[in-house]
Order: sequence, then structure tokens, then C-alpha cells
Amino acid sequence: MQPHTRALIAACAFAVIAGRKVAGIYDHTAGEHLRIAAECRGDRVMAADGERAVTFGGTLPQFYDAGDRAYVTMEVAGTTASGFDHGSAGHYQADVTGPVIQLYDYTAAAWFAYTVQDVAADT
Repeated sequence: MQPHTRALIAACAFAVIAGRKVAGIYDHTAGEHLRIAAECRGDRVMAADGERAVTFGGTLPQFYDAGDRAYVTMEVAGTTASGFDHGSAGHYQADVTGPVIQLYDYTAAAWFAYTVQDVAADT
């Protein structure tokens, strides 16, 4: 799975599970802040990847990455989101605890951590 796809999934998982807007995300693996925003309204999720200047989103359980031209599915159970990235043909699982998202990428066989800049926390 591409690093930008993991970050977008993490942001969307937070938006869906926490029910709050994402104003940015910190990728602990890359050690950098990413210009990714996301929000969820009902079952509709919209995200923007400022690094690539593309949109990502759709209606649960399926999102579309306009930059990669690939679909990503997401199912949510409690504080865990899981699904499949059709671009890399790989599964993932994302666990949300507060502003931290731990994402397991089955293709890479590794965990990745992200911290969300939560719009509600900034007000």
C-alpha cells in the first residue's frame, strides 16, 4: 500500500469513528506533517490530500482515490476500521485511540502510526 493511501485511510477512519473533522495528520514513520483533511457526514466521507492535490472519499463502505484512480473499502466496528485497498490489492486494519491511529498494512506486514490534528480540539 502506498504511504499516502495509508495516511488517507487513517484520517478517514478517525473522521468516521470519532465523528470529528481532521485538519492535518502526522505520519510517525515518515516523521512529517501531511496536509490531509477529512470529515464524515452520515455515511459520506470526504478527504483532501494537499500533498497530491487530489480528493479521496465516497459513501461507506467504498471510497475513491482520484489520484491513484483506485477504490478502497472500509468497514467499521467500534473503534476499528478494516478494509481492502484495490490499488495495492492489500488489506488493512486501523485502530483509533483518541487522536492516534495505528494502521496495520497486511501487504507490508507492518504497523504505521499517525496522530490527527483534530479541528474540534483546536477550538
